[in-house]
Amino acid sequence: MNPASATLVIRPLSELDLGRITSIDERLTGAYKPEMWERRVIYHLRRDPEYCPVAELDGTVVGFLFSDLRGGEFGLEETTGWIERLGIDPDYQGRSIGRKLFENASGYLRSRGATVLRTMVGPGDEDLAGFLRALGFGDASLRALEMPVTPSPSAP
Repeated sequence: MNPASATLVIRPLSELDLGRITSIDERLTGAYKPEMWERRVIYHLRRDPEYCPVAELDGTVVGFLFSDLRGGEFGLEETTGWIERLGIDPDYQGRSIGRKLFENASGYLRSRGATVLRTMVGPGDEDLAGFLRALGFGDASLRALEMPVTPSPSAP
């Protein structure tokens, strides 16, 4: 594929994207998680695949963004567009693909009633945090709290 002549297409998620999404995530995180991605893809296909655009260059998926629309969470009144996961194949980063995916998803979320966009970023995701800040995200009034859970023993 010649990058100079490649045509970028942003389109809704399809079940056929599962393999490339899993592969891109593995390249980004170093972990192979096909079962987790299968659950996420099925969830979003049932809900609304428009919330999850993928980026294709000449027929190859090179990026994805998973988002969702929710309301009334955490005692807040507004309808929130949640950016859940953004992944761009490392070979294609730096080409504004993430920005185009974000513009597509945020436009759709706004058209469906979102009045605020939110996301969470892990402590090791400084590059992602910088990218999101460049898009206009800032510190949120919500705080993430967590508690480790010990797995239950298996039932006999």
